Amino acid sequence: MSFIKILSIPPKRRDFFIFGQIKSMMLKLYMLPLIFLSCIANAQHIKFPQSWMGDWKGELHWSKAGNDTVQKVKMELHIKPSPESGKYNWQIIYGDNKADNRPYTLFAKDSAKGHWAIDENNGIILDQFLIADKFCGAFTVQSSTIINNYWLDGDKLIVEFYNLNLKNPFSSGKGTEEIPLVNSYPVRSYQKAILYKE
Repeated sequence: MSFIKILSIPPKRRDFFIFGQIKSMMLKLYMLPLIFLSCIANAQHIKFPQSWMGDWKGELHWSKAGNDTVQKVKMELHIKPSPESGKYNWQIIYGDNKADNRPYTLFAKDSAKGHWAIDENNGIILDQFLIADKFCGAFTVQSSTIINNYWLDGDKLIVEFYNLNLKNPFSSGKGTEEIPLVNSYPVRSYQKAILYKE
């Protein structure tokens, strides 16, 4: 509102209007630091892998294509600093008796680009990528491709695995430049775990 229009307002209403404008301005100035601090807290919350550290435990549900039965397996993921600089323990454990113990090592290949890797400590190293706060990767073993996703959701750590069969793809298209041949692959199974930090 222009200064001339403000002067045209009766004195009592003018005082009330000016007081309201000042109050609104003060409220905005008060909120700015809170918004700034909230942004900082959120940035710290999603920092990887520091904000993921801990002992995560829960249950993994394993569903197979064409089978309504859901297999349930205990799962643990322990993420901790490693004695070796720049590396972290990435230990996955399956089952009640913890017989399936996989003591892997996490390290950065190029953290600025979100490029990480998991070393299985047996000669196998799997590339992983941090994209949109999800830690994801894909690898092929013989005729199966595994796609994995890990992400934080509040107080939970969600884990997903997709298993694709590469043996019998369905091909379609014309094989031309405009309409190339496209292969699609059967999804054998889907696994999802919801883990909680202890």
